[in-house]
Amino acid sequence: MNSENKFLPISKQDMEERGIEQLDFVYVSGDAYVDHPSFGHAIITRILESHGYTVGIIAQPDWKDEKSITILGKPRLAFLVSSGNMDSMVNHYYVSKKHRQTDAYTPGGEPFKRPDHATVVYGNLIRRTYKDIPIIIGGIEASLRRMAHYDYWSDSFKRSILLDSQADLISYGMGEKSIVEIADALDSGIAVKDITFIPGTVYKTKDISGIYDSVTLPSYEEMKETPARYADSFDIQYKNTDPFTGKTLIEPYPNGQFLVQTPPQPPLTTEEMDAVYALPYMRTYHPSYEEKGGVPAINEIKFSLISNRGCFGGCSFCALTFHQGRTIQVRSHESIIEEAKLLIQDKDFKGYIHDVGGPTANFRHPSCQKQLTSGVCKNKQCLFPSPCKNMTVDHSDYLELLRKLRALPGVKKVFVRSGIRFDYLLADADDTFFKELVEHHVSGQLKVAPEHISDAVLRKMGKPENAVYERFVKKYYKLNDASGKKQFLVPYLMSSHPGSTLKEAIELAEYLRDLGYMPEQVQDFYPTPSTVSTVMYYTGIDPRDKSKVYVCKNPHEKAMQRALIQYRNPANYDLVMEALKTAGREDLIGFDKKCLIRPRKTADYGKNGKNGKKEGNTYRKNVASGKEISAKKKKKTIRNVHRKK
Repeated sequence: MNSENKFLPISKQDMEERGIEQLDFVYVSGDAYVDHPSFGHAIITRILESHGYTVGIIAQPDWKDEKSITILGKPRLAFLVSSGNMDSMVNHYYVSKKHRQTDAYTPGGEPFKRPDHATVVYGNLIRRTYKDIPIIIGGIEASLRRMAHYDYWSDSFKRSILLDSQADLISYGMGEKSIVEIADALDSGIAVKDITFIPGTVYKTKDISGIYDSVTLPSYEEMKETPARYADSFDIQYKNTDPFTGKTLIEPYPNGQFLVQTPPQPPLTTEEMDAVYALPYMRTYHPSYEEKGGVPAINEIKFSLISNRGCFGGCSFCALTFHQGRTIQVRSHESIIEEAKLLIQDKDFKGYIHDVGGPTANFRHPSCQKQLTSGVCKNKQCLFPSPCKNMTVDHSDYLELLRKLRALPGVKKVFVRSGIRFDYLLADADDTFFKELVEHHVSGQLKVAPEHISDAVLRKMGKPENAVYERFVKKYYKLNDASGKKQFLVPYLMSSHPGSTLKEAIELAEYLRDLGYMPEQVQDFYPTPSTVSTVMYYTGIDPRDKSKVYVCKNPHEKAMQRALIQYRNPANYDLVMEALKTAGREDLIGFDKKCLIRPRKTADYGKNGKNGKKEGNTYRKNVASGKEISAKKKKKTIRNVHRKK
């Protein structure tokens, strides 16, 4: 069998070559077909294959052509549908709602190869073509829109994606266990409408009389009418994301219909994680994409290793709690090293492993032992507002793994580019890992995510207070000095998060001024489905304590908050000036070293006289560029400009 035939079938010809008359499942994906374990469609299809089911893939079908969904014929058991590795709306649009011009998950980076709300569109396309076939939806888009939710792009409150897609069942979360149970149930002859007993699923019904130990959420109509009720509902959902303590949730809809969410699937054991990553992936994109230059997304992950999943960090703007859960699941050292050896054999490998991590790189075990039997705490976070006294802080296993990897023949460097949770790092009394991170695993600069410096905003973000970040910075540079390194920190910062007014945005600008640093990139808060921050954005209420939250929704104010973080950028001068005046902070406009910008009117002082005009223009350029000039030169310039006038 040649390498091309080792990919799963994408055409009738592929099926014929394998002697398959009818596939058990057809997987419809919004992403191009990349057979790599960083892609959800690859994991789910390979798992089903390993359990004896035949699976074909229709990648990025033409949703305007109903025939595009029929190229593999009608599957025996079901269609599986996913928008891809990203929510299709996040994939398509910037936070400004302007369309992105490239798509890393499409051959050649070409945009517009999937529809908006792809899971809904694909589901309806299938339902129009095959009236009675079961449709199972999953992936990040379906998972995070599984119950009624706020949709930022339409600025509306939407029903569960299960209803709008006309699908029969949602497999939410990572789905490895639930998809096999669904497949086995369908294969045994159980009708899809009767599959109501599998953890990690959502189904629709008009009869809830047989459901026990459940919690009924506010109805869709009630939440749509009163957004504060959505905050109440989300709080209940957030407290029921743990497989050990989570209840069955019921969401009422009009006409006597109910959405029922079963508790999450159990976390994978290390052995189960190892089995997932040992499946026979081709580890690249389908060769049919070669003429378009391949799929750009592979470049980010081709020489990286996933060591864990799940996150107990609890950031308000992150949806990991709803998708992967708070319980850390890890692969064994042996599994990761075996994959590393495959990377080393790749003809394009240059000796550099780009990353060893996951959602949070330095989480390699549950935050405390009780999580494995009793689940995570419903009303407490492991790290926020400060590390829990019961938390186990230990980097020794991760350190041992990194040492083994960098000792492999052919490996020059092993980098850590996934997020490092710096408060967890500081909580470790043993500095050995931190020292070796600095000495061996930073590629010139370490990316960290303080997100903001205002403690008021950080509390809404679920992040540690700024003093913790400052301690981390000092320690990082101290360790760099001790090892003779000159490596830098690149802090990720976020503008206009709920709770941030112009006052807090100016505080952040002043902090950056004192650091002498202007970030090249700034992330404006993006309200994506199923995050605490998005609930705050929509309702103006923090669902955790029901307190009111200031929300910046005005596009112009958002632009001002963003501009303040990059106040030295000449293009931002007008916005920064307006922001400072609006906030009553004209004290930051002037010539003192504490000022953010200089007054523009000084640029006109030289309009009379040749020399005055020249000096005025020079000064205007300096004002616009933020270029520093010496105090002596500044004084002379101002004096000469005034003299000419």
